[in-house]
Amino acid sequence: MFETIKVDIDARGVATLALNRPEKHNAMSGEMLRELKQAAADLGADDAVRVVVLTGEGKSFCAGGDLGWMKAQQGMDPATRAGEARILAEMLQALNTLPKPLIGRVQGNTFGGGVGMACVCDVAVGVEGLTMGLTETRLGLIPATIGPYVVARMGEARARRVFMSARLFDAAEAVELDILAKAVPAEELDAAIESEILPYLSCAPGAVASAKALVRTLGPRIDDAVIDHTIAALVARWESPESVEGIAAFFERRKPSWGGS
Repeated sequence: MFETIKVDIDARGVATLALNRPEKHNAMSGEMLRELKQAAADLGADDAVRVVVLTGEGKSFCAGGDLGWMKAQQGMDPATRAGEARILAEMLQALNTLPKPLIGRVQGNTFGGGVGMACVCDVAVGVEGLTMGLTETRLGLIPATIGPYVVARMGEARARRVFMSARLFDAAEAVELDILAKAVPAEELDAAIESEILPYLSCAPGAVASAKALVRTLGPRIDDAVIDHTIAALVARWESPESVEGIAAFFERRKPSWGGS
């Protein structure tokens, strides 16, 4: 059914939703975003599903936006770019509002939009040794559509440490930033995920869904107006000379005009 993701559901009702482009480090294409949104809808509507585990196949959790998808956006008009940004925003909101517990199994490096996906999880556990980063500003872009979820997870003060600098950080700092609840050795990751799953299997599914819906209303507001604002901000950056230069420099494997590595 799906080309870029895999969905497996065990006898307990634990669904594993896996990004399945390991040869591309699970970079997000337009197709993947649409498939993730559909999978979220399917799993949310399936009464047999009690818990969803979000992970990736291969060495990386998610490398961010697919390079081909990003390059294609260079030639788009603003309205079309806004449509592409909305696909990402709708996928994130579908995962964020999933009426099931969403546990992130972050088994490898995570950049850009991948950090956003970790932040929409109710809890995320990662492996020691991974690297993370919000790297958009290196390209003259901004972490716009993922921004509401990143700030909701980290809080503004912690987010400002990494949101604008594109600085890479390790698993220990990801825990400090509240992206990850904990970081464990690779051989202990599955046991750590299982310890997050088990308590939910003793809870009333409807009560869990209601509690999750309630806690979202008590946190930062992420509604259509906020999503529209982030899309407009991203489209404005796509129109900037800096994004043209940054993306061109990336594909040409040279330093952009503002320098850096």
